[in-house]
Amino acid sequence: MAGASNTPRGLVSAAVRAVSGTAGAAKPATAPGPAAEHGFSGHLVGFVEALRGRGIPVGPSETVDAAQVVTVLDLMDREVLREGLACALLRRTTQRATFDGLFDLWFPAALGERVGAEEVEIPYKPDGAVDIIELRKMLAELLVQSPSEERERALQALAAQMVEQMGQYQASGGPSFSAYQTMKDLQPEILVAKLIAGFTAGMDNSDFDTEVARRTARQRIKSFRGTVEAETRRRVAERIGRERVATYGVARQAEDADFLRISQHELDDLRRSSQRLARILASRLASRRRRARRGEIDLRRTLRKSMSTGGVPIHLETRKPRPGRPDLVLLCDISGSVAGFSSFTMVLVNALREQFSRVRIFAFVDRSDEVTQLFDSVTPLDQITRRIFTEADVVGIEGHSDYGSALEGFAENFPDAVTSRTSLLILGDARNNYRDPALATLEQLVAVAKHAYWLNPEAEKLWGTGDSAAKKYAEVIEMHECRSARQLTTVVGRLLPV
Repeated sequence: MAGASNTPRGLVSAAVRAVSGTAGAAKPATAPGPAAEHGFSGHLVGFVEALRGRGIPVGPSETVDAAQVVTVLDLMDREVLREGLACALLRRTTQRATFDGLFDLWFPAALGERVGAEEVEIPYKPDGAVDIIELRKMLAELLVQSPSEERERALQALAAQMVEQMGQYQASGGPSFSAYQTMKDLQPEILVAKLIAGFTAGMDNSDFDTEVARRTARQRIKSFRGTVEAETRRRVAERIGRERVATYGVARQAEDADFLRISQHELDDLRRSSQRLARILASRLASRRRRARRGEIDLRRTLRKSMSTGGVPIHLETRKPRPGRPDLVLLCDISGSVAGFSSFTMVLVNALREQFSRVRIFAFVDRSDEVTQLFDSVTPLDQITRRIFTEADVVGIEGHSDYGSALEGFAENFPDAVTSRTSLLILGDARNNYRDPALATLEQLVAVAKHAYWLNPEAEKLWGTGDSAAKKYAEVIEMHECRSARQLTTVVGRLLPV
């Protein structure tokens, strides 16, 4: 931390002022939060620890780089500080949303109510209620303007006033703020048509221009919602602490998202990162394979050879490892909420084809069918999932998960799939709708396979609850919890044989 510890007193003072930003002088009524124990350098370290807590790997070298960057930036420009720290601390673009959320908490734009925000007056009716129609008009006039610093300041001031006057509610611990409370009556999506008309004024109103205007309108409305949410997080963080807000109010890394609660946006991010995760797994497997080629020590041959050196085993003799790569078979439940987990895992493992002599992928809901031929390097994951349901025989009459029926159908229809060279991976939450789990069939498959593992996206504490047959299956096959892509990558990298 040489760059931070040697910062002059004046620079540290400027840095502390920069935490509030150029537009964020606070009203005197609001006292700032407690200062970091070691000044601005301690504040920066706390920010780095928050990044690590949300899954962004930041090492000591990046932290030192960030401290050195701070010494050469214009700290009175908050956006310059943001970009400088991002360059020093981030390694991938997918980490930016999490970084921005934490940056807004650790380096807030203001403390308390923003000075100057009161210049934006929210329209009220004579009875004292907010005039939503006039407020929408005011917002539309701002959103339709060309981007500029003045427009951005006006939108931020409007968001601040809306949070202050429309977003307050009484929580158990005292007054607080809610982005939902702020936006529920406004419903800015209603303004899309009005914004399109403003963007296309004077144009020939072609389909191309209309579509561009529609996307621009939706993007600007989404951006304003983000401004309101950031303002809400800032105000709530002053009341309950930024560390607590960071645990639920900041976007997590897609790799840490729970498969059973993953959003579409997070699943899209995972799809884009599947090749990167596959490269990580491939490098781990290749490294293990190189080590495995050395073979185990052959004690008898080593001792025999040591006779020429007076009984001292100077040269170690090893057994020759058996050549060849194992087969890999995936049996995946693609029903309901586990579909995202299974689909991503199928794509991930399919990218590891070169690490195995053969990879076969089977999917099921209550029937099993092979879907290996549907996977390639160019088809998007969502299209693969649709093709599985339309081109493969995976759904019976009822269409509800039936692991017992799927296992029996797999063993009967594909008797050559699992051999003594096969590593079998079963993916699913084992929720069997209270039907026969076909444990005997699973026992036969496990007995034949060289390795057999079950990857379950549910928390282990939920295994065996309700209609879950996980504990029964766990008595037959080794079962592992895989709730996120990060956990999945670790488990698969550890389990897959070489």
